[in-house]
Amino acid sequence: MSRLGIIAGSGGLPRRLIEACRRDGREFFVLGFRGQTEDGLMSGVPHGWTKLGATNAAIEILKQNNVDTLVMAGAIRRPSLREMRPDLRTLKVFARLGAAAFGDDALLRAVVDELEKEGFSIVGAHDIEPALITTTGVLGRIQPGEQNCIDRDFGIKVTKTLGALDVGQAAVVQQGIVIGIEAVEGTDNLLARCRKHRRQGIGGVLVKSCKPQQDRRIDLPAIGLRTVRRAYEAGLSGIAVEAGASILLDRDEVIAAADSLGLFIEGFTA
Repeated sequence: MSRLGIIAGSGGLPRRLIEACRRDGREFFVLGFRGQTEDGLMSGVPHGWTKLGATNAAIEILKQNNVDTLVMAGAIRRPSLREMRPDLRTLKVFARLGAAAFGDDALLRAVVDELEKEGFSIVGAHDIEPALITTTGVLGRIQPGEQNCIDRDFGIKVTKTLGALDVGQAAVVQQGIVIGIEAVEGTDNLLARCRKHRRQGIGGVLVKSCKPQQDRRIDLPAIGLRTVRRAYEAGLSGIAVEAGASILLDRDEVIAAADSLGLFIEGFTA
């Protein structure tokens, strides 16, 4: 019987996939990264631990546990090379990529290539749980205003340009001005920075887009309850994410929280 390996980072997505596997009666195994994956995630589930950069060790653990299909789930903080201490196989991947190794998308695709060479089939989180995909349109009671729509449209252009350069997936635009763009720090820290730069008047919009060249099996942009709370704390008016190409965790709870805080949530088509 096919066994799914969940390569788990941080955030709520790995837990959601574990719940989906249990619901569907699907065999699964979780591979966590020390210093990245939450310890509590592993309680009561078949699992193993490794460290970032230990590619050969990770592959050996997965094969020993009869995994043949893999899904990557959750955020991974990019450590320095000194902190990572990569094995020889990982160093060869970095050398092959050259400058492209600094971009998340290029590096993830290289990791996928290595895993596929070992016979693993790679699937997306939405293949395991289709309900995760963001749908088109306004998802709650709050509607975006005219300025919000202008900011959203500009944010889409900004994020698609950033994505083509393999820089980031998110930007915050307020009243036609880019307040912040996402780089290595992630969306939570982007929103924390934007609190300091918010302007008076109509609040800004967080826009998250899929990179144009992105392999949609891996690292789709995602939002959840924490994103909504951080957006509210940053004084934003709403969040726009790419429909059909992003993940919405805990959909009902996210929409309810956004409604109660007065934020709109919208799935846009680029």
